[in-house]
Amino acid sequence: GANWLSSCQNVDGGWGETCFSYNNPKFKGQGNSTASQTAWALIGLLAIGKVTGNYQREVIEKGVNYLLVTQKENGTWDEDYFTGTGFPCHFYLKYHFYQQYFPLLALGRYRALI
Repeated sequence: GANWLSSCQNVDGGWGETCFSYNNPKFKGQGNSTASQTAWALIGLLAIGKVTGNYQREVIEKGVNYLLVTQKENGTWDEDYFTGTGFPCHFYLKYHFYQQYFPLLALGRYRALI
């Protein structure tokens, strides 16, 4: 799992996946970076590292940097994309607090573990 997450990291250090991945599996793990999806990847990698002791530090630090660079002055993140699934291929949801809650959770876990 950690290797797959690492292989999906975008050049900007974040992660993202388009909703089109439900229509075409070739899009799995591909898409513009979002704060919430980056946070989910970081939470997964940090959990794996906590269990195995094998932190992929460079990958994690690039993800953390993405969150820090994209954070607005007021401490929030913007996210234009839908990251919640209602019914795949039919409608998708935008949970407005996902882009705030999950990055804060990921950064807190990063700080506690590294």
